[in-house]
Amino acid sequence: MDLRTGTRKRKLTGRLAAITAATSVAAMAAAMVVAGGQTAYAAVGCRVDYTVTNQWSGGFGANVTLTNLGDALSTWTLEWTFTAGQHVDQMWGGDFTQSGSTVTVRNTSWNGSLGTGASVTPGFNGSWSGSNPAPSSFKVNGVTCTGSPGSTSTSTSTSTSTTTSRTTTTTTSTGGGGVGDGPWPTDTGSVHQTTTKAVGSYFNGGMKRYYGVGDGGQGESQDPMFEVANGGTIENVILDAPAGDGIHCLGSCTIRNVWWNDVGEDAATFLSSSSSATYLVDGGGAKSASDKVFQHNGAGTVTIRNFQVHSAGKLYRACGNCSTSYQRHVVMDGVTARSTSTLAGINTNWGDTARFSRITVYGSTSICVKYKGVPKGSEPTKIGEGADGTNCFYSPSDITQR
Repeated sequence: MDLRTGTRKRKLTGRLAAITAATSVAAMAAAMVVAGGQTAYAAVGCRVDYTVTNQWSGGFGANVTLTNLGDALSTWTLEWTFTAGQHVDQMWGGDFTQSGSTVTVRNTSWNGSLGTGASVTPGFNGSWSGSNPAPSSFKVNGVTCTGSPGSTSTSTSTSTSTTTSRTTTTTTSTGGGGVGDGPWPTDTGSVHQTTTKAVGSYFNGGMKRYYGVGDGGQGESQDPMFEVANGGTIENVILDAPAGDGIHCLGSCTIRNVWWNDVGEDAATFLSSSSSATYLVDGGGAKSASDKVFQHNGAGTVTIRNFQVHSAGKLYRACGNCSTSYQRHVVMDGVTARSTSTLAGINTNWGDTARFSRITVYGSTSICVKYKGVPKGSEPTKIGEGADGTNCFYSPSDITQR
């Protein structure tokens, strides 16, 4: 589907490097005195995933996903310190300042509200010299956080106290933790849903199976099962036929641990007109997509990691004939494909890029197919395929053939 407008573009270049720092955090914040001399404690808890998505000589791009594991937040401030002199040059999804090596990111006017379990993903372009290690710890709203989700408690004491436990885990690798392989999940129940559900900034499906929109076929312009707001997260969902056009991300979004038993029109469509939009598909899998799994109609960058696909046409397609043309980017890491024709289809005349690492394919699969994008009403023309160092980035060591 093509619903977007907008023209701003951002080009990513260079070799792919992925550095992930996962910091799970929890701490009891300073006490607040309430009526009757009772002291209440607000629980601060979060997870931060820091991922370098693209790196070249002297520069890099990164996403920083903050997931709130504690009480709901109306505003948030995220802080970290670089250890090798790196510098943030440009940021989207947050307002930043940098003093020396310390970076402070504050929410924008539209993404300050962060409910329990919700995520937000500021992204940035930065510069480096010598080395580019990931930060080892993060602060959220002034609290150095570690451990597991905090809990709200009360005390009859009027004194101020703070309880903190600290555990920090930093992981540096070639990408995410999984390889997009493993058992398919069993649902915990089913939900018959015949109209689109707008889930706002966060939805946890509890691993229930959702179905009921559309006819289960490839007909265009079917409604989605779920609509995710800009900056929102949907997770722990199983979609089954008929599931219409799957999930629509209206802006930057996170799709975590979502499984499609049978892909209808598309599994998910990414719609933002902003060149700084970032979409993360983390974990999960899709089966039976006679055409494509993920449709990128808007602008920005789609990252697909730790994902498995079975019996599909294309895992990802950058729209080649939408009413508005954008520069689009996709990053795949830790993906396993079975009986799938193509991993990514991109439009080189519009400057699209596709980057691959830790890919496993069973059978005959084209990794990166290049097209010439055309105006709406025409059909894109295939012009080639394979790594070229300009639009399609991978080396033989990135692909394992089974």
